[in-house]
Amino acid sequence: MFLPRAIYALTILVSTLLSSGSAIRSFPTKPTCVGEESHGGFGMSIQFSEAPEYQNEPKCAALARESMLSVCDPSLVHIAMAIDFQYLRGSVAAVHSILKHTSCPENIFFHFIASDSSLVNIAELTRIVRTTFPSVSYKVYIFKESTVQSRISSSIRQALDSPLNYARSYLADIIEPCVERVIYLDSDVIVVDDIQKLWGIPLTGSRTIGAPEYCRANFTRYFSDEFWSDPDLAKVVEGKTPCYFNTGVMVMDLVRWREGDYTRKIEKWMEIQKERRIYELGSLPPFLLVFGGDIEAIDHRWNQHGLGGDNVVSNCRSLHPGPVSLLHWSGKGKPWARLDGRTPCPVDYLWAPYDLYKPQPHRPSSAPSSSKVKTTVTHTFF
Repeated sequence: MFLPRAIYALTILVSTLLSSGSAIRSFPTKPTCVGEESHGGFGMSIQFSEAPEYQNEPKCAALARESMLSVCDPSLVHIAMAIDFQYLRGSVAAVHSILKHTSCPENIFFHFIASDSSLVNIAELTRIVRTTFPSVSYKVYIFKESTVQSRISSSIRQALDSPLNYARSYLADIIEPCVERVIYLDSDVIVVDDIQKLWGIPLTGSRTIGAPEYCRANFTRYFSDEFWSDPDLAKVVEGKTPCYFNTGVMVMDLVRWREGDYTRKIEKWMEIQKERRIYELGSLPPFLLVFGGDIEAIDHRWNQHGLGGDNVVSNCRSLHPGPVSLLHWSGKGKPWARLDGRTPCPVDYLWAPYDLYKPQPHRPSSAPSSSKVKTTVTHTFF
């Protein structure tokens, strides 16, 4: 796994190479490319190399033989991610990074949330996941955009308005009731530490979510004058320490979420936003209004966010001081786009070794069968 000094050294090395016009690119050693995708939105076919088959260390909790395919096995670590064609390359790299660095890869269960949009080919998405990660346990759930579409108001960046961006608010309803805890991750992250460490962080007291938080935030940035001018609205944050947290990395107690009916509380703020325009930043502000000041503060190493620049400009950012366990390209710029466009930031080369993507000329292909597939993918509509 990366250590902080190694990361900084690599960043310096990359900066030097960029100035000389060179480029670094790490590719998987397997030559066989699978997972070809021909979605029209890309304008070209893409392929993903098959990921290595990572295996558990002896210390890992044993999975019950009779329930190897069961999402309810108590030994599993549950990770939820939205998945679509626009960010598929990032999702694949994120999954690869998790498997590469964890001590118990066979105990990871991925919950992929896909949209029911007519522009999304669910069968193709599923096939790509299956052929790229044939030994991984996972399930694909289909999120109905109509569940949230009428409550979405425009934000400062179009990508933030996608209904799938709001699926994280519905995980407690989407995922099976037997799953009591889940780690939610955005598609533009890379994990360079053992995800078991994040999974094991306790949520103390009655706290429902845990995330790295930043308590020098200026809440006036996140809410409009309309919000602050109404005493009934402004009192919601009155007396609370102004702590910002990024919703792209969260440990969530789904039992407490269901008991607290937090999905409905978030929806209520979205309905107020629709009528009165009290914020500008998509799905984040409702989380701040519901959970701000009452989350489990996780070490900042678990979300080195903002690497994509701000929400309007894809500017280069450097790493925050301190150790790094997870890198997050939140903001407008995505590493795969900048690498392909030959305008990378130094930190983008920390993402590149996990990239399983290879562009290829379009040709028809069929998904190869594999005896290593551990989970039969089923579609659950919500």
